[in-house]
Amino acid sequence: MRAGAAPGLRRWTSFHDHWEEEVASLAVATAEGLVLIDPIAPPPELGKPAHVLFTVYWHARSGAELRGARMWASGRSKRPLANRGIEVTDVAAPEGELPGRIRAVQTARAAEVVYWLPEQHAVVAGDVLLGAGAKPRATDEPLRLCPEGWLGKATHRDLRASLAPLLELPVERVLVSHGAPVLDNAERELARVLAG
Repeated sequence: MRAGAAPGLRRWTSFHDHWEEEVASLAVATAEGLVLIDPIAPPPELGKPAHVLFTVYWHARSGAELRGARMWASGRSKRPLANRGIEVTDVAAPEGELPGRIRAVQTARAAEVVYWLPEQHAVVAGDVLLGAGAKPRATDEPLRLCPEGWLGKATHRDLRASLAPLLELPVERVLVSHGAPVLDNAERELARVLAG
């Protein structure tokens, strides 16, 4: 991340063969140990994580290689992650306790959650929110919703409703897996996207 990033937070990108572009992962230092979110090729200097959080099972990435860490995901991602060699040890439920006071927010995409990092005032999104330059249909918009076809039976209206609780939080950053993170005017950008 650029200078001025939140303390205890590191974002890195690695090339993803399927997407044929760089995708992002996060490391968060918490009182409960190092937390990785959607990790792909974690830098060795980060050390061994205590916890690994997945936004959605598609983001298994390097998770199977991180043995010994507690693995967190939505209940709907548990079985698909097991099929990818990852045993989910803890369900990231909206009402549950996550390390570092991190909060899960269920999205209209049944298997996907976004995370709220209270110490860093950051929303972490896997696929439901995309940053500038992300496929498909890369644009210069700082933030946009994923294509409606990715939502299964849900609609963009359903997705906006599921993400509306984020507007009550003091959002300073929206950290997306695909595309550029939103580090300036993040609260305004999120409100714009969720307003339709």
